[in-house]
Amino acid sequence: MILEILKPKLTVIIEDSSKGVDQRLQDICNLLTQEVSYYDWVGFYFANHTKKTLHLKAYSGAPTEHTVIEFGKGICGQVAISNKNFVVPDVKAQDNYIACSISVKAEIVIPLFKNGVNIGQIDIDSNTPDPFTKEDEKFLTWLNEKVATIL
Repeated sequence: MILEILKPKLTVIIEDSSKGVDQRLQDICNLLTQEVSYYDWVGFYFANHTKKTLHLKAYSGAPTEHTVIEFGKGICGQVAISNKNFVVPDVKAQDNYIACSISVKAEIVIPLFKNGVNIGQIDIDSNTPDPFTKEDEKFLTWLNEKVATIL
């Protein structure tokens, strides 16, 4: 599967200490949107626990006005509180969904932990209905574990 093939490429990006963390996060987002056909928007949000907000740090895909999200609001905000993966096969079926684009059909959000604390998340929107599998969850959990090593 394409996701397994991407692991070595992502490892190279993550371990490239000649680039800053922000650039490596951007390179990860770019690679994922280029290589995975149903990853139409990929972004990393990071938590400000004092203000209880998430802040968009890097993304690839259409511009979004959702650069700051309150804890509890939308799928990302819910993951900031629950500390659990959230896979949404059909965004229209979610009451607490923040629409980024009318073309988005599904979303997956995986929390990013550092020293046991949920410090952020990777958020992926897809224009394909119900594209995410357990393999996506495992892959993105692996990716976040690798990303945590450079934060």
